[in-house]
Amino acid sequence: MKRTDSLSGIRYYMNKYGIHPRKKWGQNFLVDGNILRKIAHLCNPGCEKLLVEIGPGLGGLTRELAGISKGVLAIEIDFGLREALAESLQGLNNIRLLFADILQIDLEEELSKAFGGEDISGYKVCANIPYNITTPIIFKLLETCSQMESATLMMQKEVASRILASPDSKEYGLLTLMTAYYAEAEYLMPVSRNCFYPRPEVDSSVIQLRPIKGKRVQVKDESNFKKLLRVSFQKRRKTILNICVDLFSVEKAEIHSILNSLGIDPKSRPENLSIEQFALISDTLVMRRLGNDI
Repeated sequence: MKRTDSLSGIRYYMNKYGIHPRKKWGQNFLVDGNILRKIAHLCNPGCEKLLVEIGPGLGGLTRELAGISKGVLAIEIDFGLREALAESLQGLNNIRLLFADILQIDLEEELSKAFGGEDISGYKVCANIPYNITTPIIFKLLETCSQMESATLMMQKEVASRILASPDSKEYGLLTLMTAYYAEAEYLMPVSRNCFYPRPEVDSSVIQLRPIKGKRVQVKDESNFKKLLRVSFQKRRKTILNICVDLFSVEKAEIHSILNSLGIDPKSRPENLSIEQFALISDTLVMRRLGNDI
């Protein structure tokens, strides 16, 4: 059994099983053993906790995670990797493989099923996320995985920068605020494009998301709040005054007065506002609508 934490190991399995990295699934295999071990350490599952890995590829990170956790459910979309994974992970009895699309399954149900109904509370996720579906995976985890303790994710550097961005920066946007609504985000480490095969065109970053119990801000109408965020950053060159006029069909003078009463400059653009300010705007306009309906 040859390990898959080096370029020679990756090439061995690719040649033996006729594997060709598939661009549509963002397959770039991590070939630096030191980086694999660092990511596993940063995930820090603990020997009492179960762990989910998304996109195990040829099993390099999977093997590291299995050695420091109670068990790993590795979810892979590419059934063509089945034989290579069976060989590369041979002898590791605490790994379960599931060939499925992560976006189409109930992750927590599958985790419980894979380990015979064991307690899954506080499980962790660790993944080298395919670049082409990074955002859908993040929101799948944050919106549907209520028992997840943390997610340690490697992703395109640019996407990580957008998640971690501060107000008044060009990276600050919908992804920043929607992630912040559900979780604390922390930068962990950089990963050079030279650590992958095939070599991607961009560098990567590893970040960790830790869900916030009860969410970061409490809003009266979550649908309205999310719509305000979405529309604001679709029209990020407009002022918040004009965005609210268009979205809520309220006279400009009234919106101007409301924003001033909230201590928000009507000339502010979306990238100037914090998540708390967006929540305040949303709640105030929801209450105005309800008041008018009485």
